[in-house]
Amino acid sequence: MLKLENLEVCYGSIKALHGISLEVKTGEIVALIGANGAGKSTTLRTISGLLKPSNKDSKIVFKEKYIYGTGEGSRKYESMLPHKIVEMGLSHVPEGRRVFPEMSVYENLLMGAHSRKGKPGQADFDRVFHHFPRLKERIKQMAGTLSGGEQQMLAMGRALMAHPDLLLLDEPSMGLAPMLVEEIFHIIEDINAAGTTILLVEQNAHLALEISNRAYVLETGEIVLEGRAQDLAQNEDIRKAYLGE
Repeated sequence: MLKLENLEVCYGSIKALHGISLEVKTGEIVALIGANGAGKSTTLRTISGLLKPSNKDSKIVFKEKYIYGTGEGSRKYESMLPHKIVEMGLSHVPEGRRVFPEMSVYENLLMGAHSRKGKPGQADFDRVFHHFPRLKERIKQMAGTLSGGEQQMLAMGRALMAHPDLLLLDEPSMGLAPMLVEEIFHIIEDINAAGTTILLVEQNAHLALEISNRAYVLETGEIVLEGRAQDLAQNEDIRKAYLGE
């Protein structure tokens, strides 16, 4: 479904990603783990079009269409705008939730459907409420007055309103109490089981590897390990560096 090849990204003169390549297949949960500053969020922001690769050899392909780059022998060079990427079926839940605090839960959810044609129906809201029943209880409440966990639920629910085929999740457990973290991860599994493919960036490597099919380990802008999540969870270096063992 998603394929990155030789992805390089710079912030000014500082190179954040050094030619990484990865793949997410339809139906998977794929985890991207690594220390702070490794380039995980940069990767997601580049996939969703918020950042641009710094080299012409970078390729980002989603559902066999180029978000960035070009195919062999083609003169057409793609650099797709973020809203067009959303329209293709890719939604991004950014780090820090980024809800609209002075808008209600209902209005935030409506914003998630802005890229779709026509007004969303009750079935769209019911799909979100199935995963996040708490949002239904707070439908008229201002987003800025929600708890951290509820704001995370709203950010994920807003992304689901776009009916994504692929959901990018950036640190969904950040700042949440342990019980809420477990709840969020169960919901991620449910969303995946309902048919949405997921690329997950997560500081809680233990839980990320537990629910994922495959994983990549990113260090200072380079992928240093990849494989089945259960295999990486047993890797001695990974256990010491990321699992606190």
